[in-house]
Amino acid sequence: MGQNFLRDENVARKIIGTLQPIANDVFLEIGAGHGMLTKYLAHNVRHLCAYEIDTRMIEDLQTLYASEQAEIRNEDFLTAKFDAFAKQFSTPVRVVGNIPYNITSQILFKLFEDANNGTVISDATLMMQVDVAQRIVAPPHSKTYGILSVFSQYFCDCTLLFTVSPNCFYPKPTVTSAIVQFRFREPSIEVSDEKIFRAVVRTVFGKRRKILRNGLSYLPYDEKMMHHFFQSTSFPLTVRPEDLSIKEFIELSNELTVFIQTYSPTENIVSAN
Repeated sequence: MGQNFLRDENVARKIIGTLQPIANDVFLEIGAGHGMLTKYLAHNVRHLCAYEIDTRMIEDLQTLYASEQAEIRNEDFLTAKFDAFAKQFSTPVRVVGNIPYNITSQILFKLFEDANNGTVISDATLMMQVDVAQRIVAPPHSKTYGILSVFSQYFCDCTLLFTVSPNCFYPKPTVTSAIVQFRFREPSIEVSDEKIFRAVVRTVFGKRRKILRNGLSYLPYDEKMMHHFFQSTSFPLTVRPEDLSIKEFIELSNELTVFIQTYSPTENIVSAN
């Protein structure tokens, strides 16, 4: 399952303290486990939907916490329909959980895709490996700045709140964990084509030791077109990907989007460099 269950009450209370839940909140919990967080939310918020894929946990969770305002689902969280919950309760959903370390990226990208700029998911407070947490909040020019940093900070305001010792879990993991809070919002600069934006970020960080021009050459676009783009753009292509801010990644992908949409293979390109 890839799960390590939280067993420390002090940590559970600290997480709940950061959430500051109110009576009108609607929560989805990832990986309810033994109910360490579930018990603080089940009877104190408007609605809780707790997901737990491990069937061994379900009977106890349902016996202890299931009610009209708290449902326990023996389902994969990745199948959750956030928009349906948001519409049902006419409010953005809040997310909390101790997420399985082996599918952290899958869960994060589902949240990014479904949040709809905070109108469907308002925030998520998640336990994860500390090295992943550090990558999420990493600034440009750092060794840990990468794909996850750019996407997380594009969609959210991200804060690493505190770390959690391996001794607070069973079974005991080999790594330290951390709590990260994501607050979803409108992007500061709009991406023209999210597919191209994602392709640019993923491709150049996949070749992070190469300068930007060489990394962009691996995009799945026509080689001649990309050569023309390199000639026409005034964007600095000799820097490495970790030196670009999120704003610069957006500007680069937006410029490439316009170029792709207007490109004619027969046109003459005048170099801007």
